[in-house]
Amino acid sequence: MSARILVAEDDSNLGFVIEDHLKSEGFEVHWAMDGVEALAKFKNQDFDLCLLDVMMPRLDGFNLARSIREKDEFIPIIFLTAKSLEEDKLKGFEIGGDDYVTKPFSIKELTHRVRVFLRRSGNYAHPREEIQVGIFRFDINNLTLCNADQKVDLTQIEADLLRLLAINFNQLVTREEILIRIWGENDYFKGRSLDVFITRLRKYLKEDPALEIRNHHGVGFTLLNHHLSD
Repeated sequence: MSARILVAEDDSNLGFVIEDHLKSEGFEVHWAMDGVEALAKFKNQDFDLCLLDVMMPRLDGFNLARSIREKDEFIPIIFLTAKSLEEDKLKGFEIGGDDYVTKPFSIKELTHRVRVFLRRSGNYAHPREEIQVGIFRFDINNLTLCNADQKVDLTQIEADLLRLLAINFNQLVTREEILIRIWGENDYFKGRSLDVFITRLRKYLKEDPALEIRNHHGVGFTLLNHHLSD
């Protein structure tokens, strides 16, 4: 069964190009020309990924994303934006966006990013994988982090980042490696987003005082497990 993609784009020419190309790649595409129409489609149908233009009439992409996140915490959201300002991009990540593509963009690049996030969101068969992270059992496939008292549901990027740090316990993982492995490129704005996700992981892991995500300023991060180093 082909993945279902919601496209919210008010530019009729660009919307047609995106819809036509993604359909030619085998995806089921539902295109809306403003945020209100897109939200109505999202509430009435199940989707695997959302492509949201930031600047749209009636309901902009950021507020649309907020509404989508109220219903689904985990569906991948990629923003399409003509804005290159840092605060706009960081705002998108803080709302719960997973990536952004700045206009004008290559339709092949967009398709590649769509495929990356569909793979991450679990639309393919893979073996069960679990890692012990201090007192936590990290179920990578089901995006959960559990201990005796709590269960935390992770986003796909949070899980990808934690896995990369956890399989390199007590070893430095450079910012460049993280950005390329998880976002596909070493980009300044995605680097700022990385810092947001690191903060979230620290919050989740604070129940185990033996765990520490150490920041090597400007270089990278180390997940220290003092259980292992004692």
